[in-house]
Order: sequence, then structure tokens, then C-alpha cells
Amino acid sequence: MSLIAWREEFTIGLPDVDHEHRELIAMINALHESLGPAAEVERIVAALGEIQARIAAHFALEEREMRTLDYISVTEHKDDHERLLDDIMEITDAVESPADYDPEAFGRRLSRWFTDHFRTHDARLHHWLAGRN
Repeated sequence: MSLIAWREEFTIGLPDVDHEHRELIAMINALHESLGPAAEVERIVAALGEIQARIAAHFALEEREMRTLDYISVTEHKDDHERLLDDIMEITDAVESPADYDPEAFGRRLSRWFTDHFRTHDARLHHWLAGRN
């Protein structure tokens, strides 16, 4: 079962950004399905590093698009991106200390962040973009 199910409401209206949203969700779902309590710490840390790098690159694209379009809430949106990157670092630190790592909590945390971010910040961007047309 997927950790995060793609829903059309996640579409914001910027084709490159929407495409990357789908790719990131697929990547996180694949990681979640492949990692369990018995997964090796090195494998988990490597996967989290790859996800963090892909998410950081995605955020750079999204933020560049928002600045180019003079999006009025780019600062708040960027701040939420920074919170996720910090969360991934905290998760990685927890993984490196196996007593603190809980794969289910990891999954819930990522899922909650993505769905909350899509429902709030990305939804506002979508509505703002729609109002410009």
C-alpha cells in the first residue's frame, strides 16, 4: 500500500512542478515499501539522502517559478519547504541512532507533511495561479 496516494487536487498548475510532485511521491512510496524495521541503517540513510537531495532540487525549481511569477506568498511557502528539509535531517539523525528510529513514525511524518503542504501552501499557490488567468 502506498504511503501517499496521488490525488488530482495536488496539481498546482505548473507542469514541471506537478511532474516532479508525482515523481517525489512515487520515490517516497517506493522507499517506504522497501524499508522495514529490519532494513540496514546505511541503506535507510542513503535513501533519505537521495530523497532530501531530490526534494531540495524540486523546492529550488518551485521557488524559482514562484519568484518569476511574483507569487505574493513565496516567503511563507519557502519557509515550509525549509521545515521539511529540517525534518528529513532530524529523521536521518534518528535513523543513525536505531533506538530512536521508528519506520511507521517516519512514514506518518512524511505523509502528514506532504498532504498538509499540498492542502495549504500548494493549494494557495494553485488558487493564486488560477486567479491570474
